[in-house]
Parts: sequence; structure tokens; C-alpha cells
Amino acid sequence: MFNDNERVAVFIDGANLYSASRTLGFDVDYKSLHAFFRNKAYIVRLFYYTAVLETEEYTPLKPLVDWLGYNGYTVVTKPAKEFTDSTGRRRVKGNMDIELAIDMLEMAPHVNHIVLFSGDGDFRRLIEAVQRKGVRVTVVSTIKTQPVLIADELRRQCDQFVDLADIMGEFTRRVVPPREHGPGRDMARDRAEGVSASGRTFTVETVGGPRATPDAPWRGVPDPETP
Repeated sequence: MFNDNERVAVFIDGANLYSASRTLGFDVDYKSLHAFFRNKAYIVRLFYYTAVLETEEYTPLKPLVDWLGYNGYTVVTKPAKEFTDSTGRRRVKGNMDIELAIDMLEMAPHVNHIVLFSGDGDFRRLIEAVQRKGVRVTVVSTIKTQPVLIADELRRQCDQFVDLADIMGEFTRRVVPPREHGPGRDMARDRAEGVSASGRTFTVETVGGPRATPDAPWRGVPDPETP
């Protein structure tokens, strides 16, 4: 996956990874995921993005993202928005694409290789822009589900595609029943787990210790020529 002496930044679309992992039937062990990359390359930053549902209601994902902030991940969040659709149903919307795109463009001069956990085709132009700066891009998603969870244009654009199903054994916390897509999904269970109707997860983040911030993700990164 990586060449010798590459400086790597990892960008995780939290909602997308959650959806992909549950569709494949496993829960992610983020401690093992962190170690997986640390053992293979020099990781400059490991970003995790998620929208935050501002509610007092507890979800199991809140302590997870709190843990991420204290254990080597740079967690980036923003408030989710609630609205009522045309049928009168309450919906929750959270999208972190802009935040992820800005951080990736700002990190590009400081790394040689970027890993993106997402199958969202909206990132194709972002990947193209980063490649023009001389950075290799690996995309992690899956084609081993029905339907596939990566947009064809994103898979074609990246320098390397890694199927999540092929590496999930390196960071599986537990095996779970695969999640359905479409009308058969249990939306009540989704809400209990902190997932919106669109599949977006909502969590709370408390970051501890000095590290990069969302407005300065490069902070603390040594110059490329520094060993």
C-alpha cells in the first residue's frame, strides 16, 4: 500500500465508514485501525470527520468519538441540522465534505500519500486536485456489497483502491449482522444508534492534549525534508 519513507495522512469520513462496515457486518476497532497504519507508514495525521447531533440523548457513539480525540485521531465535527421534510417527517442532515476537502488541500504540501476512507463520488475533483500537487491517493471503500458503496468515478480517479472487505480483519472489533440498505432498514434502531435517515452518524467529541486543530490541521507537522 505504501512506498518506503512516505509521509501519509489518513482522512476518515466517519458516517461513510460506519455505513460500509455495518453493511459488511463488522464493527471497527479504532485502536487497531490506528496501529494498522502506524505499523505500515509514517502517519502525519489521522483525521476523523462526523456531524454532531446536539441533543442530551445518549448514544453509544459519544464515548467512541471522545476516545478518538484522546488517542491519536484529529476529530473534526460540526452541528447537524434538523428539518421537517415534505411528508412531515423529522429529518437530520449532517455533511462534512467541505471540512474534509479543505483540510486535505491544506495537508497536501506536507505529505506524499493520502488515504481516504469514503466512497462518495463528490470527492473525485478533490482527489484530482491533490494528485496535481504530486500526492498519491488511496481510497478505501468496498465493491463487495450490493449495491457497491464506492462511486465508479472515484475509484477510477484514485491511484490505488483498497477494498475494505480485504483489510477488515486487521481492525475488526466484533462481527455484527450485516445492515440492510433501502426500505427494509430499521430506522428506529438507526436513531437509537445515532444514525440519521441518510445513514449519517452523529457523535460528540472532546479533544484532549495539544494537536492539530480544524482551522490549522498542519500544526505540529515537521517540514517534509525533516527526518
